[in-house]
Amino acid sequence: MTRIPFERPPGDVDPRREPPRFYYPLATIKCVGTPVFRSQAARDFACLLDVNPDVASWTCEGADLFFEDDAYTVDFVATKTDGTTYLYDVADTRPEPPEWVELAAYQKGRIYGSMSMEDFTDSIRLLNSKDLLRYGFHRCPLGDRVHILAALDEMGSLTVAEALSAFREGRPMACLAALILQGFLEIEMDEALIGPETVVRRIRD
Repeated sequence: MTRIPFERPPGDVDPRREPPRFYYPLATIKCVGTPVFRSQAARDFACLLDVNPDVASWTCEGADLFFEDDAYTVDFVATKTDGTTYLYDVADTRPEPPEWVELAAYQKGRIYGSMSMEDFTDSIRLLNSKDLLRYGFHRCPLGDRVHILAALDEMGSLTVAEALSAFREGRPMACLAALILQGFLEIEMDEALIGPETVVRRIRD
């Protein structure tokens, strides 16, 4: 069994010098730079950013806003596929920033968003994204990738149970999850938890 070399997990270092914390899952997909999560709520929201097809990338860097002598830090700077940039402020309950924050974001050409994770308490998408990101460090072998893509070209779609049988070299569920996270395959994320009957399709540009 191949072991992943130990490295300090994302979110383990807080710029405010709070005690180190672990926020799971550890893997990120679209993060640019080192992810630094202030809370599990922020970590959970990052999972949603990673599986959102409208998000091109996100980062925890450059998340400071300033007004005169005041400063305010949001959790994420997210760039959408259409080029717009959002500043996301995340907490269990909706953050209430100073009045100047939204204007300061606008002056930097960005859109401020205040997010409450209470709104995602029953989110199937969040549960599915966290399940997939457990495999975020995995990479699907080339032979398996070609095999599953060829099968989908022929069949149009497969169920998860059928797709798993297409993998020969790597761990089937890990390979399938990796290809979904990397944008080769897609599944329905909102209707139900991922199961054997979930439909898998190929993504084409």
